[in-house]
Formats: sequence, C-alpha cells, structure tokens
Amino acid sequence: MTTTSTSTPDVTVTVIVFNDAERLPRAVESLRAQTHANIEIIISDDHSTDDTPTVARRLEAQDARIRYLRLPENSGGCSAPRNRAIEIARAPYLMFLDSDDELPANAVEVLLAAHREREVDFTMGTCQRLRVDTGRRTTWMPHLFAERRTVENIESEPDLLFWPLSTNRMYTADFLNRHNLRFPEGVHYEDQLFSIQSYCLAKAFTIIPDPVYLWYIEPFADAETATISNQRHKISNVEDRIRVHRMIDDFLAGSEHAGLREDKDFKFLKHDFSLYAGDLPYRDEEWIRSFAEIMNPYLETLADGAYTRLPRPERIVLELLRDGRLEDAQLAARELGNGVAPRQVTADASGVPYWGAEVPSSDRARRELDLSDLELDTRPFPSAQFRHEITGLERGKGAALTLSIRTYDPGLRLPVGPQRASLLLSPGTKRMTVPFRLDPVSPGLFEGTVRLDLSAAPLPLQGFEGLRHPQIRLQQQGLAHSGILLAPLDFPTMTARVDYRSGATPHDVTIEPEGRNPGRLQIRWRPVGVTAKVIRPVVQKVARPKIRKAAKLLSSVLR
Repeated sequence: MTTTSTSTPDVTVTVIVFNDAERLPRAVESLRAQTHANIEIIISDDHSTDDTPTVARRLEAQDARIRYLRLPENSGGCSAPRNRAIEIARAPYLMFLDSDDELPANAVEVLLAAHREREVDFTMGTCQRLRVDTGRRTTWMPHLFAERRTVENIESEPDLLFWPLSTNRMYTADFLNRHNLRFPEGVHYEDQLFSIQSYCLAKAFTIIPDPVYLWYIEPFADAETATISNQRHKISNVEDRIRVHRMIDDFLAGSEHAGLREDKDFKFLKHDFSLYAGDLPYRDEEWIRSFAEIMNPYLETLADGAYTRLPRPERIVLELLRDGRLEDAQLAARELGNGVAPRQVTADASGVPYWGAEVPSSDRARRELDLSDLELDTRPFPSAQFRHEITGLERGKGAALTLSIRTYDPGLRLPVGPQRASLLLSPGTKRMTVPFRLDPVSPGLFEGTVRLDLSAAPLPLQGFEGLRHPQIRLQQQGLAHSGILLAPLDFPTMTARVDYRSGATPHDVTIEPEGRNPGRLQIRWRPVGVTAKVIRPVVQKVARPKIRKAAKLLSSVLR
C-alpha cells in the first residue's frame, strides 16, 4: 500500500467513471505513477451497474491516497460526478481525468510548478491524442500551446475559444469556489460552457507547452458505446450542443465579455457545426429534416461576421441548409476540405458563378453561394478543383473490379476531347498506377472506366495493414493534378482473399465506401495466415542493417 507523509494533499485529481471497470485501473495507475506523489485521487462513479464498484474499492484498498465516491443514482453525464468530487476535495488544486484516458507521469508536477511560479487561477498544457486502432500519437491543436505564457485577458487570444476541454488544466479550488464555478448538470458538452466561463472569470491563467493529458481516440467504436462527441447520429446530441451554446451566449451577454460573441460564433460554425456537416451525406431524410429544425433557428442568431470568416465550401453548406435545400446540402457536404468541385455551376448575366443549377433569388443566397473566390477557371492546374465520382462498380474475378468514373470540370480547365487519366494507389511505399481514358460527354463532364486488380498491388515484404484511398491523376501541359475519388455511399462492402507472392503473404482485402466525409473509395488490407503470424512480427523487429538487407533480398526472391 502506498502512503504519503503529508496529511493534506497538494492536488486532488478526480477520475470520473461509469461502467468502465476494464479501463479504470489504467487511468488510476497513471495517477499513482505521478512524479509528484502528494496527491489525492477521487474515483467518482456515476452509479455504475457493471464491475466498476468492485474494481474501484479494490483500488482504494491498495493506496491510501485513493477515495471512492459513488453517486446514489446515475446522472447520465460528466458534470455531476465532477461536481460532487469538487465538494469533497481536500487539496488547494484540482484536476479532472476521464476513466478511458491517462495523465502523463509528470502532468501534476509541471502544472503545479507553473502555479507556484506565478499566482494564476488555472494552468493548462497540451493534450496528446492516441489512436487506439493505429497507435499513432499526435498533439491536438499544438499552435495554441507552442509558447509558454500567462494570459490576463481572453480577448487578447480569442483563438483559445477553440479549446473546449477542461481536463488538461489544474485549477485552484479557491477560483472555482469563489465564482461557484461548476459543470452544468443535465446536459452534455458541459466542458464548453465550463471552459468559456473559466477563461472569462480568470484574472490570469498560464499555458505551458508540456503534454499533460493523454486522450484515447477510438474512431471505430460502436455507435452506442462511443464517447458523447462521437454520438452525433443522435438528434438529442444536436439538441444538447445547441442548448449549451445558448447557455454560453447568455453567460457572455451578462458578463463583461460580450465582445467575444462573434469569435465564439465563428468557433461554433468552424468546429461544432462542421462536425455535423461532414456527416450530412450519410443521414436519412428524416434525420436531416430534424437537424435543420433544431439548427436553423440557432444559426439565425449568429453574428454575420462569423459567416464571412469561413471558407466558401462551408458557407455553401450552411446556406443550403438554412434555405431548406436539404438534398443539396448533403451533396455540397462532400466538397468540404478536400478541393472537390461542385457538380454544376451557373453564372448570372454579369458572369458571377454560383453553386448549383440556378442563380439564387435572395441577396443572402447570392452572397453565400457566390463561387468567385474559388477561382475555378483560373487557379493553377495542380490546385484546380474537379469532382471524380464512381457511378458504377462491377466485381470481377478475385480482387479485380471495374469502376465507371465521372469527372466534373465546372471551371472548364480540361480541353475538349479524350483525357489521359490514372488511378493511383499506394499500399506501403510503392505506388500502383493504372492508366485509363476519360471521354467527353458534354462541356465540363467526362466519363471513363478503369479496371483495378488489387492482386497486383505492390505490398512490402511484411505485408500491409491499414487503409488507402485511391486518387485520380490528370495531366495538362506537363502539370499534374491529383484528386480524391468519391464512392457511391450505398454500395455493398466487398472482401476478397488475395494470395500475394504465390500465397506467401496472404491478405484479406476489403473495398467499401469510406463511411464519413467526404465518402472516398476505401480499400482496407488485413494480413492473415503466415503474413500475420510469422512474417510481420519478424520483419517489424528487424533493426540491424545487415538483417534489413537480407529481408530485401528475400522480398525480391518472393516476387
């Protein structure tokens, strides 16, 4: 059993948990391993119905620093378990941790050191995101934490509004209690209100570049067990987000920080709305109608200046939604952030190009759907905007398939006549190039077919495990343009076993639509048999140059 010699802890870290008996020990162990040991650990259980109480009590028995708090009934969110823990915390500094995440070993030490260096209301550091499926670790929004500094007025750094998390911070208990600052109960996205309130109420807060939170990301988690942020398929999720933002608006209006409203509205459009916009192509008619009924009244309250700060493709989706053109909004959502052109552009009498098949009738629609700033007809060819869609898919023998492709060229960048094109695919380090021809159908519209045999893909010796999205390459006067390939969102998933290298490195290969914005054609490789059990483990452990050279020789023999 671990004990401390000091009766009063320096920092209380609250771990909130609900039905997470499996991951709770990992989170608690990250706290027990902190380099600053004089801490209190509160496990705040939102009335779990699984093995969590047993696990929590066992952890409590192992370490005198741990206290187990069980709520009498389930609150359905993160706020209540955090608030109840604040009420019983004994330390002058407070932190929060979710049971499916961890704190880096020195998180408490570096945040506490920043407090002791200068008197502030809270300190905050960077958050690292760990993809559970790939093991890849990245720093989230590193630009906000690049420089160590103390902020005395949130108006001086409104970009911080884009950081909504409360868990990468250490607060003084006096700050929270002086302002009666608590998480709003009965609504999700509680961090957003709590964070903005803390930014505005703090006399000063310190930002450090050190990683202080490890956030586990499970992009393919089951929809019903996914985190709240990943349950956007629920209309109640939309309602909660809007409700919290109305609470934020009310808070700002009644504070000395009403001038932040446009920055906050821009953050809502750029971050919160964009999350739902990327999902629009995958929603059914009933869902998107309900979404518009909830979202549109709130959009009407936002500052005009927030809209003008957005990239044009995002403004187009917003306008189509606000104008009730829901099918068009779904179509335009596939153009977000990937340089995908609209299918059709219509110019008015003065030559101004607009999204869609007609010139908009209202002043607002003309302003928002004006495509002039995209420079479809003048931008350099490598950055030109085309739209490549699969209009037909026919499965052949084994892992071969024939794709019917339609290319839209609304800027009329391609000359009249057949176009040379290639389909590009790179599983591993070597690229597979499949040439084909696009024939003109009408001005700005081309069609062609390409046969893709995935058994010919150049996989590395140890095989390949992961996703790849084929691209279409066009060439014009010595210049090349590569663009994504959009898949029909309803075509059935196809899987084939491919015996690469005459059966020495077998893989299962799956062809499917991407399942999220923008809906690219997606190909997934999964090593099986001897590839997964023998070759990959051996080759991945190879480190010495001589062994790598032998592996390359073996690879050439197996080809």
